[in-house]
Amino acid sequence: MNLQIEKLYRIAQQTERRIIGLMSGTSLDGLDIALCRINNSGQETTLFLENFITIPYNTAFRQHIRAIFAKRQIDQQMLSGLHAYVGRIHGEFINNALERWEISSADVDLIASHGQTVYHAPQHLTGETNFPNSTLQIGDGDHIAHTTGIITLSDFRQKHVAAGGEGAPLAVYGDFLLFTSEAENRCLLNIGGISNFTFLPKRESNLEAYATDLGPGNTMMNQFVYEQFGLEMDENAHIAEKGAINTDLLDALLASSFLRDDFPKTTGPELFNLAYLKNAQFVSGTSTLNPEDVLATLNKFAAQTITEGIKRVSKDLKNLHVYVSGGGLHNPLLMKNIVKAIPSISVSSFSDLGLNPDAKEACLFAVLANETVAGSSSHVQQIKDSPAICMGKISFPY
Repeated sequence: MNLQIEKLYRIAQQTERRIIGLMSGTSLDGLDIALCRINNSGQETTLFLENFITIPYNTAFRQHIRAIFAKRQIDQQMLSGLHAYVGRIHGEFINNALERWEISSADVDLIASHGQTVYHAPQHLTGETNFPNSTLQIGDGDHIAHTTGIITLSDFRQKHVAAGGEGAPLAVYGDFLLFTSEAENRCLLNIGGISNFTFLPKRESNLEAYATDLGPGNTMMNQFVYEQFGLEMDENAHIAEKGAINTDLLDALLASSFLRDDFPKTTGPELFNLAYLKNAQFVSGTSTLNPEDVLATLNKFAAQTITEGIKRVSKDLKNLHVYVSGGGLHNPLLMKNIVKAIPSISVSSFSDLGLNPDAKEACLFAVLANETVAGSSSHVQQIKDSPAICMGKISFPY
């Protein structure tokens, strides 16, 4: 037997596995690296976050990704090169993190890599029915495995698409296994580049769990701030706080049919981007609006797409608690707009559930890897409109 297959077999039989989860979102701020200790599988899964770090990307890295990100026409040679390059860089980041933590790679069982999404193309978004739903994440797993010496699972979203899904959101699988409550209905809201939530009915409920994208989280605000001010983000909403919401622009932004589609659904920066903003400004006659007002309106737009979704899921529910994670949690104006719009619903940080909200998504990919190696697709059969599958391609280091 191949020694790496034998090693993987031993890992699968362990009660506890040490798994590094990686997450790099559409905000392009950096790589989240979460070292997790995971026991058991399925409903018996428990997770302890041992270490967490976000290693920021430098300007050159971001520029490389932006050259191909969410574009229909790109340089194929650059795409091919970046697939290997991102994998190698992510592997080096892991080695750096392990060195900081004074942990040997030999003491880590698996890596679970989300990769860097560069294009998301479900049929409902593209209108192209000659091809199936598709999504593309770069950062080759073989490069990560070889660079670190650790067995790596990657490219999780492809199995979701192959099984009839849209490739997103995937958080529902880990959310369902780790955070379903006996006492309360939960809405686990993640505000990354795109906002999404997982709805988790309490255990005795006859409702089904599901996850759905909602609309733009940080992506349009970040793109606009970069265009206008050369900044990666509106830190602490300093710029948006100076502006005023323009209702004409807001109404134009809210006109997308996607926002009225039934749950679950998925989207990306392929729809919600600067071109979408500029069209809304043209339609609403607000093309000369000052940047502060535009940003305040984009902030309100993100908040409203989120709260309209929460209102929809909370209808007829007496006990719903919203727990927030992702970069948007650190935007005080966005959180203020969200809380103000749903005053009767409890909203708090994901830290109230005992997990660092910034590490959550990276941890959830570690859970996906754990299920693929030691779990079963039967563990997630109760999730609405999401295929019951185990995900991730396996790469050996040698």
